[in-house]
Amino acid sequence: MDGLHYEGIIIRPPSEANSIILQVTVGCSHNKCIFCGTYKGVRFRIKPAEIIEQDINYAAENFPFLRRVFLCDGDALIIPQDRLRWILEKIREKLPWIQRVGLYGNAKSILRKTPEELEELRDLGLGIIYLGVESGDAEVLKFARKGVGPEKMVEAGRRVKEAGIKLSVTVLLGIGGVNRSLEHAKATGKILSLIDPDYVGALTLMILPNTPLGDLASKGKFQMPSPIGLLRELREMLVNTNMTRGLFMSNHASNYLPLKIRMPSGKKEAVELIDNAIKGRIQLKPEWLRAL
Repeated sequence: MDGLHYEGIIIRPPSEANSIILQVTVGCSHNKCIFCGTYKGVRFRIKPAEIIEQDINYAAENFPFLRRVFLCDGDALIIPQDRLRWILEKIREKLPWIQRVGLYGNAKSILRKTPEELEELRDLGLGIIYLGVESGDAEVLKFARKGVGPEKMVEAGRRVKEAGIKLSVTVLLGIGGVNRSLEHAKATGKILSLIDPDYVGALTLMILPNTPLGDLASKGKFQMPSPIGLLRELREMLVNTNMTRGLFMSNHASNYLPLKIRMPSGKKEAVELIDNAIKGRIQLKPEWLRAL
């Protein structure tokens, strides 16, 4: 065996850069988000057990220096409990030095797991779930085709936290467009306060041509806020976010103003920094440096 079995585009959270990336599913079980072009034309499926086991064995032989595993593709948590239990048990058996396993989960796949099932996964090494919340605004969530409203997002996020699994959520600056920019920002701050995740990653929407959103933008039916408008959106979101602890980050490659805020102690200083950027006292990242 020459390496791990990868199919298609492999994506992972920035925080999993130094993890063993095991592809246990292909595609995304939802695959309807208006802004995402990653898995277009890809039918979701769970990879065969023998391929997964081969990859775990390969990782055991070749990556003894890595301490984390990330299970991809877009929604590995949708895997039935028996198979997911088997995967985590195999990782524990073959890679006993692994300190944390992470994966993507959407609200639907989280809520399909009972609290007891999530606790079982935690006990088997699942240490973090990444949830794409995108917005707390019901209208924006419907527009973005997330498949659930704010209440289900909160329920899913709280279920992860209550199971003792770390929760990292992403939100999208700009997804409300010009028309709902501040409504989206305020509602998102409120939903983050209710979920109270361990980590928040605020990314700036990048409009891709191979997506329904790209089609709307090309026809003039969707308009992104300006860079200053996005900063105002970030400010409104942050002002309305009350987390008991954790990190709020806007340091993704897509963002104009990189921030890493320890909540709640760093919130006031971060808002002042955003205000200075809005006033032109801080230089923003140039367009050519921004990326997905």
